Amino acid sequence: MMSMHPKFLGPWLRVIAGMMAGALLLSLLSIWEYGFFAKPTAALHDQVEIYIPAGSGLKGIQQILADSGLLKKDLRFRLLARLMGKANRLRAGEYLIARGTPPFQVLQILAAGRTIQRSLTIPEGANIFQVADLMAAQKLAEPKSFLKVCRDRSFISTLGIEADSLEGYLFPDTYIFERGTPIKDMVRVMVRRGDAVWQELTSATGPLAMTRHQILTLASIVEKETADPDERPLIARVFLERLKRNMLLQTDPTVIYGLDEYSGRLHRKDLEEDHPYNTYLHKGLPPGPIANPGRSALESVLHPASEVFLYFVSKNDGTHYFSKTLKEHNRAVRRFQKKDSGKLKAESQK
Repeated sequence: MMSMHPKFLGPWLRVIAGMMAGALLLSLLSIWEYGFFAKPTAALHDQVEIYIPAGSGLKGIQQILADSGLLKKDLRFRLLARLMGKANRLRAGEYLIARGTPPFQVLQILAAGRTIQRSLTIPEGANIFQVADLMAAQKLAEPKSFLKVCRDRSFISTLGIEADSLEGYLFPDTYIFERGTPIKDMVRVMVRRGDAVWQELTSATGPLAMTRHQILTLASIVEKETADPDERPLIARVFLERLKRNMLLQTDPTVIYGLDEYSGRLHRKDLEEDHPYNTYLHKGLPPGPIANPGRSALESVLHPASEVFLYFVSKNDGTHYFSKTLKEHNRAVRRFQKKDSGKLKAESQK
């Protein structure tokens, strides 16, 4: 085989190198043109919501963008990401991106982590099951997964709480979370918010006669008994006095919480069902909170009304009539409560 003399080899190498440089330049120009001037898949401003799970990788992210119609599947997208130094810097999360956004700008958005911030509002008196539904509605967590975390005793203990559930410890407030945030991280924020409010409310008080768990339990009952802030100290006093005198609390919300199914009305059979939350059968507080009480309910237990009442009955207008004696209470029941054969209206209740 005849070999080429070195003096002839140099020009050929220069030609080949020039061709390769030209091809590379054309490739770079193609990628550059794609990055800034790729043909839009639709009109600009038609926004698309996408979710990039953690660990998707560059190829996975490209597939998500293609499936959402934001970009066409094109090898140049991955090449552009590498040229921009963004290939390993694209953040997981939820994004709102306008169709027609150039690939270069899409990569800038993903690298900057301009994710959607979801607002979660927990109302005062919502229980963990209702919070789970709120989390699901905001696409922050599946209800079963959320409830599992709220009942994970090993996790609960890391929060400095000795309880079987986080019921009562998820402070009602408005929180801002990103989709994909670990459930434990979100729960930890809610609990820490409750810790801060607790410290604020108890910092100036003397020694408490009840544990925090007991106060949260009673505050949750007060929360469920009335939506009127002015009544809460009075209702707190009723229950505190009943506890002091070893009387049954006889409060419907605890019974409802302990039922496997609730039709929207309490019947005699419900009040006769034996479970730890039935305060018509068991004296003292139930095992734990029945909801997540807000600041007002907590304050009512920490600072109850000074006047002593033992009974109260609904006036059917959102407020209650308070009585000091059973005789007075019975009169109030006859006055405000219509007879209903389907629901227990025992004069001795509350």
